[in-house]
Order: sequence, then C-alpha cells, then structure tokens
Amino acid sequence: MRTPDLPPRRRWLGLLGLLGITPLLQACSPLRVINATVPGDTHTVQPDQAYGPLPRQQLDVYRPVDARPDAPLAVFFYGGSWSSGDRRDYRFVGEALASRGIVTVVADYRLSPEVSYPAFLEDCALAVKWAHDNAARLGASRRRLFTVGHSAGAYNAAMMALDPRWLAGVGLQPQALAGWAGLAGPYDFLPIGLSDVKKAFNWPDTPPDTQPLFHVKAGPPVPSHRVLLLAARSDILVNPQRNTVAMAQALQAQGAPVDVELFDRVSHTTLIGAMARPLRGLAPVLDRLSGFLQAPGG
Repeated sequence: MRTPDLPPRRRWLGLLGLLGITPLLQACSPLRVINATVPGDTHTVQPDQAYGPLPRQQLDVYRPVDARPDAPLAVFFYGGSWSSGDRRDYRFVGEALASRGIVTVVADYRLSPEVSYPAFLEDCALAVKWAHDNAARLGASRRRLFTVGHSAGAYNAAMMALDPRWLAGVGLQPQALAGWAGLAGPYDFLPIGLSDVKKAFNWPDTPPDTQPLFHVKAGPPVPSHRVLLLAARSDILVNPQRNTVAMAQALQAQGAPVDVELFDRVSHTTLIGAMARPLRGLAPVLDRLSGFLQAPGG
C-alpha cells in the first residue's frame, strides 16, 4: 500500500479508513484516533512531570509493566516544525517502546513563535538532564540513555548529541548519551523556505552552526555514539538523501557506528505512525528502533 502525496491529515485519515478504524475519523485528529487503540496493559504512565518551571516544560514517562533492572531510557521529541505539538498526542510512541522494555520519556518543549532557536534546544537539554537524574528511580540505567526524535524532534535529538553547548548548559556532556536515533530528521536545511521554520530559526540571521550536519563536518570529531537513522525513501518534506543519507555518510567517515535505512511504504508522516499497532505493517520502524535501543552496549 503506497501512501499518496496528500496533506498529512488526509493521509492519516485514508490509512485509518483502509484499516477499518472509522469511528469519529472526521471529528477527531488522526493521532487521537490512533491513541484510542493503545492498550493499557503493556505499560504504566507517570504524566505531567515538570522538568522546569515553565508550562511547556513538562513530560510524561512510560514504563514497562514487566520492568527489568537497568532498562534502556529513551527521551523522545516529536516533530511539528518547532511550532506545534503536544506530548499527549504521542502516547502511541511511549506505549510502543515501553511494551518492548524501554522506559520512555515524551517531552514537550517551547515552540515558535513564543520562542525561537535556541530556546527549544535548551528545553530539550533540561528534559535530558531530568531523565539522566531520575533514571534509577524510573528503573532505567543512565548508562543506556538515548535521545530519539521524529522530524523536528529528530533535529533536537541530534543536537543534544552533536553540539555540546546544550547539555553543557545543564551540567552534562554529550558523552552522557549512549546514542541517538533520528526518524526523518532535518539535519541540513539552509536556506530555509518554510515560513514556520523561518520564524523558529530567525531566518535569514541563522548561523551555520544551527545545523546538525555542520557539527559533524566542520567541527571537532563528534562523540562515537551509536546512531540509528530511519527515513521514508520518498519523503517530500525532508529530503532523505540530503539529510538522513548525508548524515550517515558524514558520521561513518568519522568512524561512528551508524545504522541507516530508508523505507518504501511510508511517508514523512506515516513513518512515525508505523510505531502504532494499527499501522505497524507499513514498515518495521518499531522493530528497528527497539532493537537499536535494546542492543548490547546500549
């Protein structure tokens, strides 16, 4: 089943309709419909945890029901062009990873136009710091701490690992991370064309070091984190060759252990949707991500 090049909402609704998930499709957001299919017996949730004093500095924690000592700990950042998003819409991601034994933090962060770069990265660093400091209490290992993200969130996850300024601001170093995973991430997007992204990055006053790929190519050698890069081969929003493939090649040139895969049956949007139970047949995104996070040495 090939996803047509439709606006994201129509694409979601079409897929859900084909899968027979039809009640209230037109009245509810597609993510709410997907979240309605999330089982309650695979995980527990600790909602509304404050990692900072501001309203958007909140996160939810998803823990496996059958918790094991020293579980991997993933801090997940969602996409939305740094101008939209809500952690509660990504319950399906938290449940999916928790069902595979991974303690998962889904974090909100401040958005444009309220703020612009680098405020959202400062928030992400605070969320990582919270996860690092609370790992033992959550039944996870701080030695197995990963950042994970989709789209704009993949940018955030990458910058935590590649640009030491942000974790340094909260008393950590990128070496505190075991690795990072990016799904359909924008890692090299200057010049900026989209109006929302222009606002988020103060275009045209956007320095080259805002770009994750800059820190691999032009900076000192990056930490040798394990990295997983996934994307849709036909992504029309974030070019996978310029971003995912180029990032993989740059990291591999430095000797970093990188695993990369492009999928044929998903789009930019449904790549993350394939984490949800009704859409997992589209691509093995959950298998690839959970396997990466659970791998020995992670």
